[in-house]
Amino acid sequence: MRPILRRALNTAGERESLLRRYRQVRQWTEILAAPLSAEDQTVQSMPDVSPTKWHRAHASWFFETFLLQPYGREYRAFAPAYAYLFNSYYEAVGPRHPRPERGLLSRPGVAEIARYRAHVDDALARLITETEDASWPAIAERIELGLQHEQQHQELILMDIKHVLSLNPLGPVYKPAPARPRMDATRLAWRAFEGGLRRIGHDGAGFAFDNEGPRHKVWLEPFRLASRLVTNGEYAAFIEDGGYRRVNLWLSDGWATVKQQGWEAPLYWRRDEEGWSIFTLAGRRALDRAEPVSHVSFYEADAFARWCGKRLPSEAEWEIAALEAAVPLVGDRVEADVFHPTPAPPGAGLQQMIGEVWQWTASPYVGYPGFCPPEGAIGEYNGKFMANQMVLRGGAAVTPVGHARMTYRNFFPAAARWVMSGVRLAEDVS
Repeated sequence: MRPILRRALNTAGERESLLRRYRQVRQWTEILAAPLSAEDQTVQSMPDVSPTKWHRAHASWFFETFLLQPYGREYRAFAPAYAYLFNSYYEAVGPRHPRPERGLLSRPGVAEIARYRAHVDDALARLITETEDASWPAIAERIELGLQHEQQHQELILMDIKHVLSLNPLGPVYKPAPARPRMDATRLAWRAFEGGLRRIGHDGAGFAFDNEGPRHKVWLEPFRLASRLVTNGEYAAFIEDGGYRRVNLWLSDGWATVKQQGWEAPLYWRRDEEGWSIFTLAGRRALDRAEPVSHVSFYEADAFARWCGKRLPSEAEWEIAALEAAVPLVGDRVEADVFHPTPAPPGAGLQQMIGEVWQWTASPYVGYPGFCPPEGAIGEYNGKFMANQMVLRGGAAVTPVGHARMTYRNFFPAAARWVMSGVRLAEDVS
């Protein structure tokens, strides 16, 4: 991933501002981990999930590997073995501990990882305040990259621990949710958009990952986008109508996955004599039919759209619609301890575009025309994953504040369900 910064911060005041941002982002990781015991932070419930303490250490490893070791004067690694334990998938950096076995690492413990984070933080503070001007532009870009990377792992901490806790028969609560009144689902409407030759992708102002550009032209036919996300109630109707038993609704690989995995409902749903319930980070509770459906795979999203006689939007349609509708970049749920999507409020226009659930698109994750990953290990972050994945847009209730962008391209395999992902419908204009 490559940040795009028009100007490197290089005055004393700007350096101090970056240092404050660094400390705020790093502290937020610790705030997210604080409700968890040492035992909670060690569990790995499936290969796609990483233990909380691993996320905390890996984010520090990133700063250590890509900033402190190449740029820090006389920097000494906290523990040389961590280069192996906490490398995720950077082949150019060296060998790494197998991903499915991260939960076997009872040591280092959470206290030792806290000391590791403090060691890295102290060294980064010196790097920011003492670096000579000649080296500063590259360092400033790399620090911003590391902060964006840590924010990605903050989101993963919440999604991963949700999966971990959901498998505990005690139904543990990560954090109680603030009380809110029940709401009825708002009426679903449609917003029309003209087709034509348009431009999408990041324009170069501010930070972006390399896969968000280059900005380029796309041709769109006229389309409509649903005014809000698909609700739990609407998805429950799909289930009651035999949606998981009707082969004609499913892509071939999706149908095979349904049969193999035994899917009958979204992840975290459970039905008993009292009806549907759902597991959340605030514990298990009755299903709110007005909330957006979440934790569905691309296959489920696509099948639901077919059942409705609609389709999923392309990522270009999603981006153009968000820009033309002037969708605000809101998403402050995590700072309010609301780690779950909420019903759409009354109002006109496009609702719930940002900060509720990641929205599956019909677009495969590939490079934009002219895409070229940066050289070296940093270039491994995005480019080498451009196969067998689908693009999601919009951010979720677990996405850190300020991390969402209209051009942000998230990506996951089509069968992934532990992601906080949902559905927005689209249709052609006939």
